[in-house]
Amino acid sequence: MFYFLCKTLRNGRYANATPLPIHKLGFLQPPSLSLKYISSTSDQQPFAVSYLINALGLSPEVAVSASRYVSFETPEKADSVINFFKSLAFSETQISNLVRRLPTVLLSDTNKTLFPKIEFFASKGISRLDLAKMLSGCPALLKRSLEKKIIPSFDFFKDLLQSEDKTVQAIKRFPGILVFDLETCVAPNINTLRENGVPECHILTLLKYQPRSLMVNPVRFREIIKEVNEIGFNPSRLKFSLAVFAFRAMTKSTWESKVDVYKKWGWSEDEVFVAFKRHPWCMMASKDKIMGVMDFFVNKMSLEPSVVFKRPSLVSLSLEKRLIPRGLVVQVLFAKGLVKKDISMSSLFECPDETFLRKFVMPHKEGASELLKLYREDVRSLEMKR
Repeated sequence: MFYFLCKTLRNGRYANATPLPIHKLGFLQPPSLSLKYISSTSDQQPFAVSYLINALGLSPEVAVSASRYVSFETPEKADSVINFFKSLAFSETQISNLVRRLPTVLLSDTNKTLFPKIEFFASKGISRLDLAKMLSGCPALLKRSLEKKIIPSFDFFKDLLQSEDKTVQAIKRFPGILVFDLETCVAPNINTLRENGVPECHILTLLKYQPRSLMVNPVRFREIIKEVNEIGFNPSRLKFSLAVFAFRAMTKSTWESKVDVYKKWGWSEDEVFVAFKRHPWCMMASKDKIMGVMDFFVNKMSLEPSVVFKRPSLVSLSLEKRLIPRGLVVQVLFAKGLVKKDISMSSLFECPDETFLRKFVMPHKEGASELLKLYREDVRSLEMKR
């Protein structure tokens, strides 16, 4: 349907439409911005600044900053660009964010510059909603040449992943893969992984699910590989690739701040590295999430911090959807002596819901209905708070 719409636009329906006077509508004007302010500043500020404030709801400070990169005295071209994105189901917020990050887009020729790129992505099955999310999140795509950059990059990743659908999924996760230079960034990093003995299947998994991890300066990428090797990860195992992603996603200061959080609960730095080797994702959680999980097991469940050290994968579980609801049930089971405290936390918290209910709720006939009600009510109440 979206591709059909693009063909319709190509045939001239959009080109022949009369643009709405968007600069007069102020369709994104923030409530706090009074009409008095707008009218008083429109005569004092350059036209582009007033337009960015009135039509796109940018703050005066952001509008002035953006006007350094774009200047115009009449609204027609900018109105045309905004109408173009509105016709593609971009939300007002997405249009505002896009222009804020790429002001020069307002000077684009919609038919010659913007539309061919939209048409290309639509031909690959990318929906309007996904495309709006992609472009508002990565406006730099609109600066890249379709023929010289976007299409060659798409074909490069399609050859690697051996699937157009997998390529599209990777692009939706991180549109920036079509922005980075293939020859000086992406290809060298892939070769570095191969040289260090990372299997092709793991490289493809990294590219498909965490493409951002490969988009980094090759010198820094080699440093990351060296650090991961020194920790003792086996390049032939998937955990090696996950560790690469973890180091790529964090600065040194961020890593150290997360180590400090674990130390507050009695862990040593060596124990943090051991836990990281067991489950790299334990360092991908935010500091607040780490603190929340540790507090849950130590203070709410009255367990030792070593419980999480032994099963660092517990840090990856949702507090609201998994740990807290099950924790209430488990506390009742502990109190009634129906489950021993030395039971594996993995069997209690990492199993699917069906398994948890079958093994720990339903066997206790007398209290099963009470436990089931407790579990479901807590899940429901937490969902309502979100």
